[in-house]
Amino acid sequence: MDIKQIQDLIRFVSKSGVNEVSIEQENFKITIKTNDAPTYVNATIPAPLAAASAPQPATLPASAPVAAIADTSNYITIKSPMIGTFYRSASPEKPLFVNVGDEITTGTVLCIIEAMKLFNEIESEVSGRIVKILVDNASPVEYDQPLFLVEPK
Repeated sequence: MDIKQIQDLIRFVSKSGVNEVSIEQENFKITIKTNDAPTYVNATIPAPLAAASAPQPATLPASAPVAAIADTSNYITIKSPMIGTFYRSASPEKPLFVNVGDEITTGTVLCIIEAMKLFNEIESEVSGRIVKILVDNASPVEYDQPLFLVEPK
């Protein structure tokens, strides 16, 4: 599999809504995972990739278990206002801006998103308690991607 085919596969995975795809051959293995909540569907690899990657199209099992989804309806989701790289602290030596369980108020700096070599502090627009951090440190984020779950006060 060449780099172009891998890039096509990544685009396919991101657009399809599938959470994880794995392909194994005799001397090659690739796994692509997204940060989204798990979604299980039957999917086949597009024809150009299927021909290059395996004699049979790769599919996800139809009987894959559906993950239990926690009730998050009473939480506020703080989303990314831009595309960039998510950082939980100002630098590796500095303390994290927030952790799970921290109480926050309006204006509390939650993270930094680096976009085009500019570091943008993302401040909370709500008061409450951080319940979950949905993005790993130093990972890319998309516009409107959920970053934090907050239990409002």
